[in-house]
Amino acid sequence: MRANRIASMATLFKTVCLAAGFLAVTIGQDARAATFEARRGLNLDTWVTWPEEPSWSDPETLSPFPEWRGTVGAEGLAGLKAAGFDHLRIPVDPAPFLSSATLPYRDRLYRGVLEAARAVNAAGLKAIVDLHLFPRHDNPDIGMAGVMEDPARFDAYLEIVRRMGRTLALEDPRKVALELMNEPHGACEPGEGDWPHRLRRLHAAARSSALDLTLILSGACGGSAEGLAGLDPTSIPDDNVIWTFHSYQPFVLTHQGAMWAGDFVRHVTGLTYPPHAMDPARRSQVIDAIRRRIRDDAPWTRRHGMLSYLDEQLGEIDTPEKLQAALERPFRIVAAWADRHGIAPESIYLGEFGMIRQEWENPSVVPASSRAAYVADMIAIAERRGYGWATWSYGGAFGVVEEFEGRRAEPDVLDVVRALN
Repeated sequence: MRANRIASMATLFKTVCLAAGFLAVTIGQDARAATFEARRGLNLDTWVTWPEEPSWSDPETLSPFPEWRGTVGAEGLAGLKAAGFDHLRIPVDPAPFLSSATLPYRDRLYRGVLEAARAVNAAGLKAIVDLHLFPRHDNPDIGMAGVMEDPARFDAYLEIVRRMGRTLALEDPRKVALELMNEPHGACEPGEGDWPHRLRRLHAAARSSALDLTLILSGACGGSAEGLAGLDPTSIPDDNVIWTFHSYQPFVLTHQGAMWAGDFVRHVTGLTYPPHAMDPARRSQVIDAIRRRIRDDAPWTRRHGMLSYLDEQLGEIDTPEKLQAALERPFRIVAAWADRHGIAPESIYLGEFGMIRQEWENPSVVPASSRAAYVADMIAIAERRGYGWATWSYGGAFGVVEEFEGRRAEPDVLDVVRALN
């Protein structure tokens, strides 16, 4: 009898605890819902001049962290606020947190991220801390490949997410959000790959240390619309999330001349936006020059395929109607997914888009008017859908404010944002 009473009391105790826990979670979720809203934003730079990993044992090599803090101060941030942005996406390279070279001063790196978010907030802007993995050639183990292919490395990345959440946990959740992984590699088809399982683990790691922060989540397939549409959002029962995707369509225009974006688009330069508005004679000259570069410089086994692909890509955007369809296709994919799952437009975020200005040390420069026209068209689509957005990026090849080595970029793209106010 005594044993039965003890068992009954234990069962009752567990039931009460479970009910109390469920009530606390429910109340907590209601209180945490929709704490962060981002409407119009700009991506800051991730890296510009970083030396490779062997030099990281010197703590000054990665100082300041993130690197943009060395050139963009309070005045520069205030200028972005005045231009009409309401938030900045802060890409943070996780590679230093994965390298043993930084162990003696890793606390300082996390503190640098916190200080960066606070500096953005002090300028009257909201901050998205974006853990921005990308492929690395100096040491693939601490880049996207290592994290996604090595289970132990992914576990280490989980700990970075957990600690970054803890670092930011006490900040105002209306002003700071955390993005768990930029453009994750993985399958593009629904039901394929293990990204949904990995995303749940990342979400759990972040939520274990940051109860109130809005978490920004994406699909695989490079963070594309197709990757997002492959997710089942009900597998993450959390209202305090924003779902993000990136779009650089049409790629043949937005990445022309980029040496790091595959072996095709590096041969493409000279196209303007919108392409159908080019003078016909000039357009023929530009396309002939692209063909010539492919025939002269591409691997001979790829030349025929590249020439056919060029025709295909240009044929898909050679009228105003086709171009508009190409721009809107990712948005239609995301909107259909959101409608199926009852996700509100304000919970969807176009985290990156933009048009290249100039590849490093490439003399070809995309006209500022073309870049401004492209950005204006993409903003119009996003805002018509009710999605927040952030264009890529402050400086560098896609520079909106600066180009290379601190030189000012043309004001045309910023003027598009100013005109929205």
